[in-house]
Amino acid sequence: MPELPDVVVYVEALEARIVGAVLEKIRLASPFLLRTVDPPLATVTGKRVLGISRHGKRIALALEDDLFLVVHLMIAGRFRWREPGTTLPGKLGLAAFDFSAGTLLLTEAGSKKRAALHLVRGAAAVEALAPVGLEVLDPDLDLETFAAVFTRERHTLKRTLTDPRILSGIGNAYSDEILHRARLSPVRLNDQLDEAEMARLFDACQAVLREWTDRLRREAEKGFPEKVTAFRPEMAVHGRYRLPCPDCGTPVQRIVHAENETNYCARCQTGGRLLADRSLSRLLHDDWPRTVDELENGMRAAPTGAPRRPPTRRRR
Repeated sequence: MPELPDVVVYVEALEARIVGAVLEKIRLASPFLLRTVDPPLATVTGKRVLGISRHGKRIALALEDDLFLVVHLMIAGRFRWREPGTTLPGKLGLAAFDFSAGTLLLTEAGSKKRAALHLVRGAAAVEALAPVGLEVLDPDLDLETFAAVFTRERHTLKRTLTDPRILSGIGNAYSDEILHRARLSPVRLNDQLDEAEMARLFDACQAVLREWTDRLRREAEKGFPEKVTAFRPEMAVHGRYRLPCPDCGTPVQRIVHAENETNYCARCQTGGRLLADRSLSRLLHDDWPRTVDELENGMRAAPTGAPRRPPTRRRR
């Protein structure tokens, strides 16, 4: 799912191309994309784009007559900038926004179409679509305010970072990177952090998001951002299961839950302790290694050609 750095760069690319331009037409390939009926979609035809803004992970196009087109890309939604009148791609195409200078395509990979388009009237209606949490990169945000909001509800650090009601724009990928930078376990409870750990987390949030926004901005300097993905080789832990941690060389571990996975370094973040993966730990029971040392020793002890299995632990 595109997160804060990706969405910021999308907003900047759109500002350079369509602010001040007239929206000539919207072509919908999927009627399920549009989640509102009033105002009718036809009312935006011929309206000038006045501005682009980010609301969490949503992107809002402000049009004349106080109209707003709000897009949520969800997991697999992407924008493409093409020549005027470009035909929508068959399986991926959801909508085309036609301008005189070019066509903005909205595409979505996969069979589950989750991206959403809302047409609303008034800025208050945009805000009402979903609650938006703290903007971590707000220059006026201080540690005290961050800590107060972050601990308002008791959850794990991973869940708190990715809750859009608490923090704006952070998802699965950058929460992994933030926690690795802060040297904190994803399953640690947010009310268990001491002052130094909370300060580390606050600094890591700002540093990681700034660094990746700048990196993606540089990549998009010569064109429209096309390579929007949550899996990048330059990341420290996200999407790098079994690859070496860039700081200590220990293989990155993961916890899989539904469609999401949490990636972490056991040496850097959990004191060498392996976090229980719901599926594997239930399958292996006592054979599930408790530490990264047990895991590595078990793998080294396996004979050539034999399955690499951690050592058996007896019940007590």
